[in-house]
Amino acid sequence: MAVTEPLRHASTRTRVTVVNDGVRSERTDTLATEEPLEIRVQGPGQEMVQVAVTMRTPGGDFELACGFLFTEGLIVPGEVRRVAYCDNLPGEEQRYNVVSVTLERPFDAERLRRNFYANSSCGVCGKAALEDIEVRCEPVAPGPEVDLGLLVSLPDRLREAQTVFERTGGLHAAGLFSPEGEALAVREDVGRHNAVDKVIGERYLAGEVPASGTILQVSGRASFEIVQKAAVAGVPIVSAVSAPSSLAVEAAERFGMTLVGFVRDGRANVYTHPERVPA
Repeated sequence: MAVTEPLRHASTRTRVTVVNDGVRSERTDTLATEEPLEIRVQGPGQEMVQVAVTMRTPGGDFELACGFLFTEGLIVPGEVRRVAYCDNLPGEEQRYNVVSVTLERPFDAERLRRNFYANSSCGVCGKAALEDIEVRCEPVAPGPEVDLGLLVSLPDRLREAQTVFERTGGLHAAGLFSPEGEALAVREDVGRHNAVDKVIGERYLAGEVPASGTILQVSGRASFEIVQKAAVAGVPIVSAVSAPSSLAVEAAERFGMTLVGFVRDGRANVYTHPERVPA
């Protein structure tokens, strides 16, 4: 299904001038790499269609492409036939920044227009955003119950798996965990939504969606978009180190998801469906 990705560099070395108490010194610093990724889609007998361009950290590009298409409601499970970097770019050097996704069935370009018009239009309200998700997914399945002690341990487990963050200090992370705390997938990216798309894309390519019975742990805040992506993937519990937004809470309540925020220092705020986190 997916062509093997070449080794890409998620970090970049640069020279920096350090000023400390008026003393200047030169040293080498390590930065998180940020590059564009264009996602293209085609069905049988169709021309490639450009779907999106996102700024991302290289690595997990195929997962990112499939996760994005899936969580945006543009593809369904089992629909992807092949994922590869585009190699038919006349006159262009191969920079591994264009991914093509080939589907088993024709791609609905009209669905693309509808989704992105709704998502980018000025004046779209929270009610319209919630109704858009309802078209794409059902409420998540019941369960599982998760011990609070395990839940508050997930940010540290996520951080331990952030290899690039340790070198750069400049990346978001998302991880899918089992109710027992096993890390099923952990990904890093300069964009928090990209990190979520990467872990969901990993599950998609493995044939493991919906991801019922899992916990999504994110390193920052819980926005509506993160809850939306988790809902489409069937993830019942979303846990964030920082605060959720009001629309994130409303979406989680509506779709039967447990949303947890401020998960740190041995405590947590459970905003919706607390029955999954028994006392």
